Amino acid sequence: MIPISISRVNQFDAARLDVEMSAMLKEQLVKVFSLMKPGLLFQYEPELDAFLEFLIWRFSIWVDKPTPGNALMNLRYRDERAAPIAGKEVRTGLEGPGLSVSQKILYCISTVGGQYLLSRLQSFSAFRRWGDSEQRPLARRAWGLVQHAEGLYRAVSFFNLLLFLYGGRYKTIVERILKARLVYGSPNMNRAVSFEYMNRQLVWNEFSEMLLLLLPLLNSSSVKKFLLPFSKDKSASSSGDEANCPICISSPSIPFVALPCQHRYCYYCIRTRCAVTSSYRCARCNEAVVAIQRQGSS
Repeated sequence: MIPISISRVNQFDAARLDVEMSAMLKEQLVKVFSLMKPGLLFQYEPELDAFLEFLIWRFSIWVDKPTPGNALMNLRYRDERAAPIAGKEVRTGLEGPGLSVSQKILYCISTVGGQYLLSRLQSFSAFRRWGDSEQRPLARRAWGLVQHAEGLYRAVSFFNLLLFLYGGRYKTIVERILKARLVYGSPNMNRAVSFEYMNRQLVWNEFSEMLLLLLPLLNSSSVKKFLLPFSKDKSASSSGDEANCPICISSPSIPFVALPCQHRYCYYCIRTRCAVTSSYRCARCNEAVVAIQRQGSS
């Protein structure tokens, strides 16, 4: 057999993309039942996850097509037991038939059914409090068996991960047992997904969220005073219309004056500024405002 090396990163990325695809489908399906009784869908969450995983398996692996993540990473499942060893039909080492019917069925039972049974068993044991039951030795023993089984599965998964990192085959235990190996679907396609635009979008989203968090905490008048020395049109700003409000730059409908500097403001503008900070300073003369008064009143 021609030795081939399949990128381990591509295989991990394909599995991660499949998980994200399942999460997106679940989110859209949950929105359909958003007007129903709250908490009703939570009771059937394991069944919902199993149904979505079954749909992905039915329209991908069962019909000899790659899963969405494998398709993006140019990967497909190959029956390693029936892979060609030598001959004229072997050119790149990627040749070989897909999974057999028995392999597909066992893959569905072990992944979809296994995850469903594990989720249901965990929720049922937690609801029945098998771990806290002291008067029922049978439940206590069953809880111990479940914990030991989970520990054994994690240990075997870790050992399989070490073998995968060393040899690059079978990232999961199910794939190793079924001899279902991920190989490239086409040797001429791009084998990696470019995340350049996604990274830009993530950076911009984080930056915008940071601005939305910090901008309400900043004092607008202080920022204007800080940027005033760098302004090119200092004369125009200093010789502005004294009749206009220096905050909204419009003629006040209900004019109020700041004390003791006697500069005109809109009532809403000066009132909100004084309510936000107790040491508000006038936007024109930078003098501390101790009180406000309607213009013309004694």
